[in-house]
Amino acid sequence: MGVELREFGVGVYDRWTALWNGELELAEKIMAPDFTLRYTQAGSEVFDEVRTPAGLAEVIRQWHAKRSELRFAAEGVAVVDLESVDGVVSGLVARPYLASFSDGEGGVVARSGTDTLRIEDGLITEVWSVSSGSAGRTFYRT
Repeated sequence: MGVELREFGVGVYDRWTALWNGELELAEKIMAPDFTLRYTQAGSEVFDEVRTPAGLAEVIRQWHAKRSELRFAAEGVAVVDLESVDGVVSGLVARPYLASFSDGEGGVVARSGTDTLRIEDGLITEVWSVSSGSAGRTFYRT
């Protein structure tokens, strides 16, 4: 795999993270017009029906409204398995992330997870997200 494909994959994941950090306009730029989200953590059922970039942006906006100081950060090394056929990039990108937010009492809640992004024609068409959930922990010690 060429360096350019790895950079492309890491770049898509970075924009995915920025979307989750409130840059909602990115939804229209990185998501396919119709996609599938597969979230395993409790309380994430709202994502089951999201299929459009505008719908995802709205759910993320609501997610932030419920969690004070919500912040996502990529962690660890990205796994990038992409190919370019006639200039069209497709494949998978996976990377661990850390989500943190205020517990409302001055503390910080931190949870780890891993998102796997399926990319077709350069856009995200499917996401698998697995996290430690509400009773979970972080992968990395700080």
